[in-house]
Amino acid sequence: MTHQKAMDPELLNMVLDTIDKLEKEKLPIDTKLEMDRQGDFPTELIRFMLGPDIALHLIFIPEAYGGLGAGATEIAIVSERMAKMDLAVATSFLAICLGMDPIRVGSTPEQKEKYIGKIAEEGLVVAYGVTEPEAGSNVQSLKTKAVRVLDEGGQVKGYRINGQKQFITNGGVAQLYTILADAPDGPSFFIVPGGAEGLVPGKHEDKHGIRASDTCPLSLEDLYVPVEDLVGGVEGQGLKQANEVFGYTRLMVATFGLGCGVAALERTIKYAKERVQFGTTLIEKQGYTHQLLVPHAVQLEAARAHIEEVARRLDTDEKDLQVEGSIAKYFATEAGDAMANDAIQAFGGYGYIREYEVEKIKRDVKILTIYEGTSEIQRSIIAMFRLRSTVRSKGGFYNEIADGLAQLSVETGGPMLADAMRLMNEVIQGARKGKLTKSQYVMFQLADMMTWAEVANALCRKAAADESDPASMKAAARTPVFMKAAARLFAREAIGKIRANGLLISQGCGTILEDVASKLTALNTEQVLTGSLADMDIISKELAA
Repeated sequence: MTHQKAMDPELLNMVLDTIDKLEKEKLPIDTKLEMDRQGDFPTELIRFMLGPDIALHLIFIPEAYGGLGAGATEIAIVSERMAKMDLAVATSFLAICLGMDPIRVGSTPEQKEKYIGKIAEEGLVVAYGVTEPEAGSNVQSLKTKAVRVLDEGGQVKGYRINGQKQFITNGGVAQLYTILADAPDGPSFFIVPGGAEGLVPGKHEDKHGIRASDTCPLSLEDLYVPVEDLVGGVEGQGLKQANEVFGYTRLMVATFGLGCGVAALERTIKYAKERVQFGTTLIEKQGYTHQLLVPHAVQLEAARAHIEEVARRLDTDEKDLQVEGSIAKYFATEAGDAMANDAIQAFGGYGYIREYEVEKIKRDVKILTIYEGTSEIQRSIIAMFRLRSTVRSKGGFYNEIADGLAQLSVETGGPMLADAMRLMNEVIQGARKGKLTKSQYVMFQLADMMTWAEVANALCRKAAADESDPASMKAAARTPVFMKAAARLFAREAIGKIRANGLLISQGCGTILEDVASKLTALNTEQVLTGSLADMDIISKELAA
């Protein structure tokens, strides 16, 4: 397994310092709230970020085309930091990366040189034109058509594209578009310059959140595209190109969920340290910390561990990480949304007021459970593909993960999670044998078990790695004691998910899985629950420090 060249750490720190400075100088709270209130695309700010003085878009561009050569690991760190600053701005940058992806993975060398080089040099705003009004997350339900235009000799010289696109980020302001359309030989991407005749942006959407990002529909009316701008020069490669980057783009959205969750958590902790109620600060009250802070802090650390693991794998020669990307996106975006929701509760009445920002974070973060594939779509993907892996490996897929967890120290929570994961494996195989997997609801319950188990595996392994390499925790800035407590707590949460969902499937669907149900009922609850409150105290103490 070969690793890509990592970005120079000093250069990465310079990028992060640049974002810190940008937020302080260009995006103070008053500016963010005004951008949100107006709901207008901050053209001047985005142009500044893409300009020669900062050129933040270069993080997404390979060195060969004038970029910084960042891998998935560095892009994940930068994406989290940008989302923590402001999700609307981060979304505009995601769209630039997303719009460039079909060119990056599918173009001819000449197309890459021309367009990626142009994006790098000129700091172009890019849009990704895939979603359609009736298709939603179903990319295969494509109605936009590309008809061949022939020259006098009968050779294809270009295409006429007609159709509608919906919810296109940067749709009204982009200088370059990648448009997915159904050509005679199948779905294909086309590169279209902004302002092209027949490319008609619609009305800017008045949104619930990320209001400062530009979102609008696109009408394609006899849009002519020369054959030279068919991505890759071959029709029918569009879905393959889109699928190739899903693991990568969904991981970026996962980092957005993490960034928004951390932003809400940090603001809540700061408020809790200052707000006095009944003689003590809120941060000193166990009913506050253990209800509104600790569970979310643990989930966010679990999300971070899984994101880091998937990013490392993306930086090797591994190609097919769609399911891992779906797990990361589903879990991290739901965790960020849950933290933002409880941040409003934690602030009390002040949380409902705009100037404290947590209500804006809550409105913003909700889109993350929707765009780039809804949470429900992710659950369908996770259940379907992991069921397939389980069947093909005759149970070996999850048993192998369980074997690895069993080798970890008890302090990490790994061994107790291993026992539950083996039972989960029995539930999956039993559900398929009993044909319960025909039920979409059952598949969703399986997806949740799988997601929590795999995310918990990542956190347990990260806590174990810290035993020999404290430097491995530098991104999270947490102590080894904190990480082990978090791993134990989240392992318990995953075990609870496996037990509850497993019993729902085994007992709620008749008597097919009675044997598994009895094992789940007998799952060692004493071992699992012992020390829970002490671990929560450890997390709370470090959060309050």
